[in-house]
Amino acid sequence: MKNVLFMVMMLWYAMACHAQERKYSTFYEQRATLFEELPVGSKDIIFLGNSITNGGEWAELFNNKHVKNRGISGDVCMGVYDRLDVILKGKPAKIFLLIGINDLSGGRSADTIVQQISLIIQKIKRDSSKTKLYLQSILPVTDFYKMFGGHTSHWRTIQSINERLRELSDIEKITYIDLYSSFVDSQTGKMNTVYSNDGLHLVGKGYLKWVEIVKPYVTKK
Repeated sequence: MKNVLFMVMMLWYAMACHAQERKYSTFYEQRATLFEELPVGSKDIIFLGNSITNGGEWAELFNNKHVKNRGISGDVCMGVYDRLDVILKGKPAKIFLLIGINDLSGGRSADTIVQQISLIIQKIKRDSSKTKLYLQSILPVTDFYKMFGGHTSHWRTIQSINERLRELSDIEKITYIDLYSSFVDSQTGKMNTVYSNDGLHLVGKGYLKWVEIVKPYVTKK
């Protein structure tokens, strides 16, 4: 009995240690290891980000097989940074980056979010200098549905972060795309409920609006 108890305790300890060693979620690992097996080429256009990007059927939305989804639900700024190498080694034509809302939910400051996005930008410019980078604003959120409170409670902070991201884009000489203004309800300052059914993620109309905004940048030679 003592031996069985000892083995159970050792198994629990090993599992606990493994959980502590894991930097990101199991879904992150599943998705990131899949991306390691999928090629990226010089004609490819990468949509990079968290669950909001993850949810888009980008190749179908643009009717273009070279538009590829590299979104991971729950991802954060440094999660994107840590998986850049597998993307950049293919020297893609364009990258559309949208990241930051999960960092806000995780308690990271606006300063930290902007600094970490700056690290992403600098790495892309350094390791794939011919890749055209588009920095997209963080989308608005709404607490209308009483869901994702850790995210939607930060609705006031998002616009100020976006202003700093616009300034960062000017400094880094990259293209800034303002998604926020097209998705926000001007009366409330929160996400227009036409585009979301949970306050954070997009419904179909939301993705169609997103495509409408970025299509000129995607198709531009």
